[in-house]
Amino acid sequence: MKKLALCLALILTPPSLAQATEPAQDAFMERLNSLCGQRFEGRVVSDDPADEGFASQRLLMHVRDCSAEEVRVPFWVGEDRSRTWVITRTDAGLRLKHDHRNPEGRPEGLHWYGGNTETPGTDRRQEFPVDDWSIELFNAWDAQVSTTNVWAMEVEPGEVFAYELRRPGGRFFRVEFDLTRPVAE
Repeated sequence: MKKLALCLALILTPPSLAQATEPAQDAFMERLNSLCGQRFEGRVVSDDPADEGFASQRLLMHVRDCSAEEVRVPFWVGEDRSRTWVITRTDAGLRLKHDHRNPEGRPEGLHWYGGNTETPGTDRRQEFPVDDWSIELFNAWDAQVSTTNVWAMEVEPGEVFAYELRRPGGRFFRVEFDLTRPVAE
């Protein structure tokens, strides 16, 4: 009888509710939230010459504005504090957006691009293929090379946080942050 009740509950549960409770994504968000309020230094670990501008600067992430539904992670490159990664729960999984703002706090340039998970991922790693809205944005900005982007984030508490960009054809960018050593700023 219990099995029948469980089967009926699963059949009658709206798809958006069933999808919103992926255990791996819940655990991933919990891992992000466990870092809330902390800052960490990182370094570029990929070897693409196009990343030299990032690799030669101090890289800092600050996990803040945390909840079960959304986590904001400002990402500073040297003195440039224009970037924030925004990871949000959706009915279908998780979404990553890139919030770019000028010093006055207004959206600047390519802003709010990103993607949505298409699989449950793991409690450690989530991948975000570019979404349709972002493809339109990249096309409008003559940045078609970015229309195949896949971003990824990894969280291994007490070890490493990684942000990654890859696209077919070999483009690969990866920054790893040392979670063993929080910094003041």
